[in-house]
Amino acid sequence: MDQALAEARAAAARGEVPVGAVIVSPSGEVIASAGNRTRELNDPTAHAEVLALRAACAALGSERLPEHDLYVTLEPCPMCAAAISFARIRRLYYGASDPKSGGVAQGARIYAHPQCHHVPEVYDGLAAPEAESLLKDFFAARREA
Repeated sequence: MDQALAEARAAAARGEVPVGAVIVSPSGEVIASAGNRTRELNDPTAHAEVLALRAACAALGSERLPEHDLYVTLEPCPMCAAAISFARIRRLYYGASDPKSGGVAQGARIYAHPQCHHVPEVYDGLAAPEAESLLKDFFAARREA
């Protein structure tokens, strides 16, 4: 999660919402990491999770990542939760919950739908205070500007 937090800090430095994601192999090797880049790339799908999934799939030459784990600083939105399912991620670890836009434990609850073909193991609250602080500080600074 430390590397995901570093990606979130780097995203904030670029003016992006501070969310970072890291994909880890079964042996514990970091396969891919990313931070949000929606503004930089003018791409509404360029969330940290999607970018990390794309990079990991490209690196491994596969559209699925069974046995891989994803660490992300914020509860995935519905789009990212679905992509995580499609990629067959084994375990999802996330930091801060997202009552406004979350798609796992909040809002859409993608993994609770019978149409969801794969449900990862979900672990929440990992480094939540630091992840929440990054987000709160980022948005407070935006409001002051």
